Amino acid sequence: MNLNSESRSALLTELQTRGIRLIGQDSDHVSRRGGAGPSDHQAFTIDGTTVMLPVYTQSAWESPFTLEDGNIKDRRNQETIIPVRNITGTNTPAFYGLTTDDGIPYQQIATLHGKDVLATTVLQTCIRYESRRKACKFCSIGQSLDAGRTIARKTPQQLAEVAKAAVRLDGVKHVVMTTGTPASSDRGAKVMCESAEAIKAAVDVPVQGQCEPPKDHIWFSRMKAAGIDSLGMHLEAVSPEVREVMTPGKAKVSLEEYFDAFKAAVSVFGKGQVSTYILAGLGDSKEAIISTSEKLIDMGVYPFVVPFVPIRGTPLEDHPPPSAAFMESVLKPIAKKLVSSGMRGEDTQAGCVKCGACSSLSEYEKEAANADFVPA
Repeated sequence: MNLNSESRSALLTELQTRGIRLIGQDSDHVSRRGGAGPSDHQAFTIDGTTVMLPVYTQSAWESPFTLEDGNIKDRRNQETIIPVRNITGTNTPAFYGLTTDDGIPYQQIATLHGKDVLATTVLQTCIRYESRRKACKFCSIGQSLDAGRTIARKTPQQLAEVAKAAVRLDGVKHVVMTTGTPASSDRGAKVMCESAEAIKAAVDVPVQGQCEPPKDHIWFSRMKAAGIDSLGMHLEAVSPEVREVMTPGKAKVSLEEYFDAFKAAVSVFGKGQVSTYILAGLGDSKEAIISTSEKLIDMGVYPFVVPFVPIRGTPLEDHPPPSAAFMESVLKPIAKKLVSSGMRGEDTQAGCVKCGACSSLSEYEKEAANADFVPA
């Protein structure tokens, strides 16, 4: 298959929705089990593009795609669709072998996402997670904590120490900090400020902070002053009825409150430096995702639309992922709107959008840009 053609975007989209089965694969590569972020995934670089592909999910076990002897194959026709020469795994980083002075492994404080992104969940607890009535149905923030793979609270000093080492030893290019929501009106903005200040004092690296919209918008200026370069406030679902079912606790923070916060945040961080995660496949229609994304883009907010991947141990572990066709029907018009509005993922200073590995949206951006290019 010619991965330089439009089929590249379609193929990567299908791999991200279906996942791949690992056959005879060694384990010395970056992967994620449980926790926040791209859980149950493994990072691969395919023809220079780093993608997170589901490998430990039920859908991956049932996927027609396999990784065998370094080749990605389609078992339906026994065809090698991506040869080993076009694929590299992201090897375990050097900083994973270090521990803090008090004996905590660096890997329990922050992990490598994609190829060159350091990611951490500053608070590995959430006011909603322990309540079945309030918890987001797809959330697995407590799994890695229960399994002993992380600690509940990462101090600013610990984060600074790990970030400095990750930049020095492994060439980390930017940092993503997210958090479970605490029982305070800042909704996590305060720990974002404390953590960013410490990291920036230790090493010069772009930082994204992620939290729910703080009740007082003064926190946006405080986060910017603390050293946060880009901000994520994640909707996940965009329709009120879907939010009530899938994110019953977060749904109490209304869409109106989110959009007011987006407007205020863009005025501080700038166009394209504020983003939101949208999980396609939770029940929102194609039309709802596209129309909401267009509204966000007009405000200067980047809608990072990713395929929902069911995670084992959550109430949605048997919920089917969206089809590749559905994802393509959503991502193509959103990418076209982004390009025409002068917003590209690569222009974001730090964070999930900058990395782009959990969605093929950036590939569709390239398609849209190439289609609009007219040689002089």
